[in-house]
Amino acid sequence: MRFVPIKTQAQQAMLSLHRARAGLVKSRTALANQIRGLLSEFGIVLPQGIRLLGQRAIEALSNPEHELCEPFRTLIQLLVEHLRELGNKAAELEGRIRAMHRTDEAGQLLETIPGVGPLTASALAASIGNPHAFRDGRELAAWLGLVPRQHSSGGKPRLLGISKSGDTALRTLLIHGARAVIRMAATKPELTDSWVMKLCRRRHKNIAAVALAAKNVRTAWALLIRKQVYQVSHVPIRPGVTA
Repeated sequence: MRFVPIKTQAQQAMLSLHRARAGLVKSRTALANQIRGLLSEFGIVLPQGIRLLGQRAIEALSNPEHELCEPFRTLIQLLVEHLRELGNKAAELEGRIRAMHRTDEAGQLLETIPGVGPLTASALAASIGNPHAFRDGRELAAWLGLVPRQHSSGGKPRLLGISKSGDTALRTLLIHGARAVIRMAATKPELTDSWVMKLCRRRHKNIAAVALAAKNVRTAWALLIRKQVYQVSHVPIRPGVTA
């Protein structure tokens, strides 16, 4: 029987902030899509992107070429104000997360991993809780749904796509961070022969991003167990092999 890792009140509070922020971001995205859809029904098509959506929507309402009735103008202005409120609340929660993260020793260790920022590090440290609850890093990666799902029969191993079990929001943060690392590595000639770039040449970039995210999770478990920062030049020693 598997049990949920025991967490402290500080870790539960951190996860609560992340859940609330994720809910606000999801609501803001849904509202932005609604504003864009309502305007498109009146022939007003706005460019993609949520950062300047509210400003562009107000500019479209003030354009004399768009003959819009007053009730519709009032509705869009009300939705734009609500969109800005959601953005401000999400930014406020993100600031609280970063403030708590600066005092978290485990989160500071995880932030040294390339592709793991303050949001990902704080969420990962709070979700793991006690790293000794996992036998190794691969078990932690499997707990987050970043390893292939097996469908083996008759002694014939068959690996499918990743299982996608566990925390969806945390897995998304890890994969987005891995994508950022891949984009940066593609612009640096000294990283042409790195592990992730060789993988990108063999497989699709999305597969490489998931593989890098799983590797970062295994690295995170090792850092928490050893209480060490990430070292770029570190070479792991295989069991049974002396240095």
